[in-house]
Amino acid sequence: MDLEFILSVLTIIGVDIVLGGDNAIVVALACRNLPKELRNKAMVLGILLAIIIRMGLTVVAVHLLSIPFLLAIGGGLLTFIAFQLLLNSHDDPKIKGSTSLLAAIKIIIFADCIMGFDNVIAVAGAAHGNTLLVIIGLLVSVPIILWGSKLILKAFDVYPQIIYVGAGILAFTASKMIIHEPMLAPLFIHAPTFKLVFQISLIIGVLIGGWIIKSRQEISV
Repeated sequence: MDLEFILSVLTIIGVDIVLGGDNAIVVALACRNLPKELRNKAMVLGILLAIIIRMGLTVVAVHLLSIPFLLAIGGGLLTFIAFQLLLNSHDDPKIKGSTSLLAAIKIIIFADCIMGFDNVIAVAGAAHGNTLLVIIGLLVSVPIILWGSKLILKAFDVYPQIIYVGAGILAFTASKMIIHEPMLAPLFIHAPTFKLVFQISLIIGVLIGGWIIKSRQEISV
């Protein structure tokens, strides 16, 4: 391996470390309600399947970028995921292990496909068209996301309120995707105050809206 190859690998690893945090939060939130004996299985299966799908997305990343409103739609879907995960954060002993396991894996894969666009683009750029580098970079993200998820899960067990922090980070990520949508750029480039207000409003809306609905659900039960 020459120096350029090694530097490219290190660059891709750096990209995964920087951009893998949000994915780790999604994995942790998705596995929050699972019995402890199923958590590792859900995380491993969900992440591996998500990485395989992301490899396919990397191959067609250039074509995906040409689709109008792609980032905006992804941001909207990610906002919905953050909201739903916040509502479903309570522990429910009646949840069946198999159903919850499948649901957690689906959430992990779905969220990774939405949140992985920035990662896919960055990895593809760092790899300079080298398929081997793309595969290495994406495989490196598996342990990064997995270890991060385990740490976050342990924190959730001790401090359940942290789930609001996780949902807030997901909402913030969604807001970044929306404001970086090229088709909506004129709305934010020339109005930095509006951009800041939009991001804050989206985050607060998800947190307060989720808290209100969740409180009403708990009262009705």
